[in-house]
Amino acid sequence: MKRRFLAAGIAVSLAGAGAIGFIARADADVARAEAVAEPSRTLRLRVGLAERRLYIDVNGETVDTMLVTVGTDRHPTPTGNFTIGRVVWNPSWNPPDAGWARGRRATPPGDPSNPMGRVKMFFREPDYYLHGTNDERTIGYRASHGCIRMRNDDIVEVARLAMEHGGQPREPNWFRRVLNRIRSTEEVRLSNPIPITVEEGTPPVPIGEEAQAEPATT
Repeated sequence: MKRRFLAAGIAVSLAGAGAIGFIARADADVARAEAVAEPSRTLRLRVGLAERRLYIDVNGETVDTMLVTVGTDRHPTPTGNFTIGRVVWNPSWNPPDAGWARGRRATPPGDPSNPMGRVKMFFREPDYYLHGTNDERTIGYRASHGCIRMRNDDIVEVARLAMEHGGQPREPNWFRRVLNRIRSTEEVRLSNPIPITVEEGTPPVPIGEEAQAEPATT
């Protein structure tokens, strides 16, 4: 199915204020705006764990599907309705506070051993997100510690869509610049969080005929 991106540039000008009281009020206004930010009504993501598929719905129509890796039985991916409000380009990997990560070291962006790949997007903070990978051979299996792992090209595409429909579109040159600076992290907070539903789904094969891959880092 044809994939479409309609990224448009936005120029935002913020004027500084000399009065401390004005700044305090402005900060409070921003905090309130973030608290009541409405989720996007045009883009919705769905993940079927049994199918190991991510579905992209735009204006109520499924426009694309992508193969993903999900959590194992021992480290399941959480189910429910969530929202994505942060997109982190060229992320580092920081070991979570979990037994399986004990003794592991943080990995900087751009490092070949970084399991986050090119983008990560939080759907249940602090430790669950959609992200790329440094080992695409694991895609399509139950092989993560709960995160939703994707091919790097696919997660980049989803991140572009999330920014476009989440109130933070960018020109194509912006994406090229960010992707070329692989050791420099860039975070974008969405004005309109993207809804995502993670559900068990329908198994594509009879139970018992599928082997689980060994878990990688995330």
